[in-house]
Amino acid sequence: MNSSCLFTISAPSGAGKTSLVKALLEKKSDVTVCVSHATRNKRPGEVDAKDYHFVSIDAFEEMVEADAFLEHAKVFDNYYGTSQQLVENLLQQGKHVILEIDWQGALQVKQKLPDTVAIYILPPSRETLRQRLTDRATDDAAVIDRRMVDADREMSHYSDAEYLVVNDDFDQALYDLECVIHSQSMKLERQILRYKQLIESIPQETV
Repeated sequence: MNSSCLFTISAPSGAGKTSLVKALLEKKSDVTVCVSHATRNKRPGEVDAKDYHFVSIDAFEEMVEADAFLEHAKVFDNYYGTSQQLVENLLQQGKHVILEIDWQGALQVKQKLPDTVAIYILPPSRETLRQRLTDRATDDAAVIDRRMVDADREMSHYSDAEYLVVNDDFDQALYDLECVIHSQSMKLERQILRYKQLIESIPQETV
């Protein structure tokens, strides 16, 4: 076990997950996000290894065959996956690692790395979620209806997580997220690893 921790963060579209994670990274230097692999083409402004590790379908399938992903999925005609080696490298650097991922991917990760801590972010209500999707002004009513159906399906899996954060007030939700990260940092087994020299210097009482 490493003194750092792997977290999965899941949420329906519109719950504010991306904004919360971005704000968390700005506040905590010991937290990072693992960049996923993707087979889709780069969009304007995207940077390889920053937004995604862009690879060919053949290269992706070779990684699947080699069991190199903690989780992977096909979304429409493209494949996405989280490299186990990249995650382990970041953990070995002493970083807490976040995977922004849906509930299915979070379960796959948990199966491979049982110490993973799952966090779920919910909006304060379905009505608020619909309003947030509407306020984006990027989709018509029919698309928003479909997104709400997808959100209902996604939100029904909140109970798969160990921690639940409700994003009603952004600052409070960010604080709650920080508390979850910090609570895991303070667990006895991680503190023993972090302060190994101190712990080993303490005489053990014999009965």
